[in-house]
Amino acid sequence: MKKTVEDVQLKGRKVLLRADLNVPMSEGEITNDNRIVQALPTIRHIIEAGGKVILFSHLGKVKTEADKADKTLKPVADKLSELLGQDVNFIPHTRGEMLEGAIDDLKEGEVLMFENTRFEDVDGKKESGNDESLGKYWASLGDIFVNDAFGTAHRSHASNVGIGSNIETVSGFLMQKEIEFIGGAIDSPERPFVAILGGAKVSDKIGVIKNVLEKADKVIIGGGMAYTFLKAQGKEIGNSLLEEDKVQLAKELLEKSEDKIVLPKDVVVAEEFAADAKHKTVGVDEIPSDMEGLDIGEDTIAAFKEVLQGAKTVVWNGPMGVFEMENFAHGTIGVCKAIAELEDAKTIIGGGDSAAAAMDLGYAEDFSHISTGGGASLEYLEGKELPGLSVIDEK
Repeated sequence: MKKTVEDVQLKGRKVLLRADLNVPMSEGEITNDNRIVQALPTIRHIIEAGGKVILFSHLGKVKTEADKADKTLKPVADKLSELLGQDVNFIPHTRGEMLEGAIDDLKEGEVLMFENTRFEDVDGKKESGNDESLGKYWASLGDIFVNDAFGTAHRSHASNVGIGSNIETVSGFLMQKEIEFIGGAIDSPERPFVAILGGAKVSDKIGVIKNVLEKADKVIIGGGMAYTFLKAQGKEIGNSLLEEDKVQLAKELLEKSEDKIVLPKDVVVAEEFAADAKHKTVGVDEIPSDMEGLDIGEDTIAAFKEVLQGAKTVVWNGPMGVFEMENFAHGTIGVCKAIAELEDAKTIIGGGDSAAAAMDLGYAEDFSHISTGGGASLEYLEGKELPGLSVIDEK
């Protein structure tokens, strides 16, 4: 069990808090503040406990001096100040006297945010390369480190692993939730456990498929990667997405899975990959050689829904079709709705496109947990050890 922010004394202490405030921006304006909102419970807890909050995050990729102009965390500090209802002192530096002085002046319950950690990547990859001296320096600015950035937990950076290697480290509430839900689903799921995997490529999810096949009772496969599995069954898939070099692997997984894998029964095929392309629904044995599959059909939605009945743990990662195009979004909507309507089940979305779909469709509140980290949740589902988690102290 990992130590959490509730296991330690915070009053009067300088609390370094790594959050994931990597929000989408357009012309200096935040277009979605979900990640800031998700960080609030941990920030408020530290404030109420009398800690001095020293908050930091990365924002986008910063490779040149020019990148810095639209990658500053200042708009994030302003938004956070508004959401918290108190001042957030923004320091436009990642190190130096101004930052150190401001930290020394912090009073209990006050919040300071320093500049985008990736600004340290402009002159050599100090942040993303986990530069040892930078990790030590940042650690020296506080008394304790709270890592609440699950979105970067699969990366070994100075702002998570670097700091955590040099100072007492605990998880924030968001990190704790990810460990509890995704870690719990993989390590000790309540059964029946059903995993639903979609998305374009088998190659992106090989590790996840292999790991969940060992743990789950059923593994539903949709999205573009389903066609490689259908091809492995000897079916005609027309111009549908195919990873030729993964057909043999799909065949082996199907043989080994002993009916655990559930594939589509019917698909929506189109003449071309376009939002307004002529399309129709056909059985998986009737895919025309000159058309491509872009979604699952109604019979498949019904079949997947049946598999989900009675499930106690459900993990969903990846859309069922090209959900950005209205004509090919029905499968993703149908599956999302089917999971959302389950009663007495722990339902988890493993970040990425499925999380975006659930939020866009208004089902976010109906899930037990929506992961905040796309890449991190994928690696966690693969059973990999995440550097950002490993560095958190055990209870």
